[in-house]
Amino acid sequence: MSKAVRERLLERAQIESLVRNYFRERAVLEVTTPVLSRAGNTDVNIESFRAHYTGPASGGAATRWMRTSPEFALKRLLAAGSGDVFELGPVFRNGEYGPRHNPEFTMLEWYRVGFDHHQLMDEVAELVTLIAGAFGRMLAAVPRISFRDFYREHLGFDPFTASVTELAAPLTAFAIAGDGLNRDDWLDLLRTHCIEPVLPADGAFLVYDFPASQAALARVRDGDPPVAERFELYLGRFELANGYHELTDAADQRARFERDLAIRTQRGSALPALDENLLQVLPAMPACAGVALGVERLHQWLVGAENLDAVMTLRFDQA
Repeated sequence: MSKAVRERLLERAQIESLVRNYFRERAVLEVTTPVLSRAGNTDVNIESFRAHYTGPASGGAATRWMRTSPEFALKRLLAAGSGDVFELGPVFRNGEYGPRHNPEFTMLEWYRVGFDHHQLMDEVAELVTLIAGAFGRMLAAVPRISFRDFYREHLGFDPFTASVTELAAPLTAFAIAGDGLNRDDWLDLLRTHCIEPVLPADGAFLVYDFPASQAALARVRDGDPPVAERFELYLGRFELANGYHELTDAADQRARFERDLAIRTQRGSALPALDENLLQVLPAMPACAGVALGVERLHQWLVGAENLDAVMTLRFDQA
């Protein structure tokens, strides 16, 4: 084993140790949940791996979906009375491979009962600052900016009121085929093509209060316009974590899942089974906030690596 590989292994062990110590001190319980489920993620921008179960019929559905996040299972634990929990383990996303993506990666996900998204942002900033300091990357602060002001600051227009034509205009140089793209698609492209490349490499900040159309599993707060109580953490040019003030309305969540499936049908994408177990217990889940953080991306930023190759023991093409 080369010295560089061993150093990376030791770094990764240190990150995981710091995470576990942080949550141990706060009485947040570490848990392990299934990797395979009869239900899948309906998110229109995420594709899941499938597996086929061939055992006794009493084991349940033959088609199983590999988790893209432990979210659904963790929420079922919360509804059962687990209290604050975290999990550090593998997740899988089909088709995502490149300098910043690997189809299999490690996710840290945790939930705090009684927190809203602003309180959880405090904790995310505290944890990341602690880990960064251990690696000699001192963060003086982790400022916050609303989604609306994030786009105003970088692009000069209001992402909630700009027309699709206005949203598409800064992307003309990229020759993007716009057929079938909706408003949220254009907003995502603006972020990845126009905003992220010019972000400072050393900074950290949080973006919060997303468009209601991008709520996913977050609560939507009434207003003009209504906003999703959702946030993302950026370290340098990396979007590293995604958090919600969690939705507990099962009827609303079912409607969101079904909207996702309708879009997936239009696009010819796979149609994962809805997680009926989650929907059944969602009203019993306590008010809480949760967040998922990519561990390899954190490691990459901590050591100033150009891509994930530098921090992964074996990439997807080597596994």
